[in-house]
Amino acid sequence: MCAGLLGVAGAAGSDAALDARVMKISEELRCLVCQNQSIAESNADLAQDLRREVREMLAAGKTEADVREFMVERYGDFVLYDPPVKRSTLLLWIGPGLAAVIALGGLWWQLARRRRTRAGDEADAPDEAALAQARALLDAKDEQ
Repeated sequence: MCAGLLGVAGAAGSDAALDARVMKISEELRCLVCQNQSIAESNADLAQDLRREVREMLAAGKTEADVREFMVERYGDFVLYDPPVKRSTLLLWIGPGLAAVIALGGLWWQLARRRRTRAGDEADAPDEAALAQARALLDAKDEQ
């Protein structure tokens, strides 16, 4: 009887180990429906199917690398939360930095343009003598 309980506990232990491996890989794979969740977090039907497929592959003796490779072959690098750096994923890696540089460059350009405009407005502003002359001409016209 003890041997039977050990066998059941051993099977349950291996299921727990398998569950842990499934969850580890599932957290690294993006849900293709939700896109902002891993398949471990998502309740979408596709995510459930992918978790089931991951479990079956691991239970069949496939390694975690085999499972990732299969998912990438089937769905592309987008399925990985941490895609490899290569030509097809280069924009994913440099895109955010490039967008920040462009935004900062645009901000700098706008501020420089505003400074130049203000400096130009101040240079074009009439001096006190010109203002006094204009007031005198307006007053003279009003008196006529």
